[in-house]
Amino acid sequence: MKIAALITLAVSLICTIMYVAAGIGGTGELAWVNGWMIGPVLLMFVVPVLFSVSQKLGDGLAALRGAVPRSFRDAPIGMGTVVGVARTGLSVNDQPQVDIQLDVDTPNGLSFRGTARQIIDVTELASVRPGAILPVRYLPDGQVTLAIDATQGELQAALNRVQMAKGHITPQQLHIAENGIDARAVVLALAPTGEIRHGRSVVSIKLRITRADGTMFDLNQHKAIPASAIPQLQPGAPITVRYLPQDESEVAIITALTP
Repeated sequence: MKIAALITLAVSLICTIMYVAAGIGGTGELAWVNGWMIGPVLLMFVVPVLFSVSQKLGDGLAALRGAVPRSFRDAPIGMGTVVGVARTGLSVNDQPQVDIQLDVDTPNGLSFRGTARQIIDVTELASVRPGAILPVRYLPDGQVTLAIDATQGELQAALNRVQMAKGHITPQQLHIAENGIDARAVVLALAPTGEIRHGRSVVSIKLRITRADGTMFDLNQHKAIPASAIPQLQPGAPITVRYLPQDESEVAIITALTP
């Protein structure tokens, strides 16, 4: 179930990134990696969530059949959301070739529709469904191919930049996601504010965070959180956050996104 694993990881990564993004805004701004695409649960919602997920995502991509065409070597990476899949009629060793239509978001803020042609195990076809998120390499003319050759670092960086370009995280939040340290935290309180931002509910969340030396500090912030993340942030829930030791006014919440 290689494709299924890849998609699950990609979604996780993206979501994670989103999460981080949601976790990072101290004043209600969105802050990490889908995620998709950066730990394992991570797509580190900011990158995420910061790629524990990346390792698994990279492994899943590497497991796909075929190779990246020469023309796509070193091409930039974007995140593609599957909008349609159609068989081409060609099969290799009884495995169908399909055209995967994707809406691609790039790190520089561009969005376009492209089609990636890929050989997929017949048992995994159901996993390549509308809404799934997959990393792709793309060319200036809009051609795309699945980024099955990408390293963890490339995937994480691309996911982070895409999230920032879409306004889900700010440069400061990205800085925290990429340079902060991980810490354990407990959700003390969670309450809706009634505000909706970019399709996400803004909540008031109070956290008790444990530093590396065992001391703790409380932080109350407004975060724009995807609906699927709310169940994971209920009072009493233990979570992972990322923050800068020299500035404890903002944290990035790292959590897995449930599709």
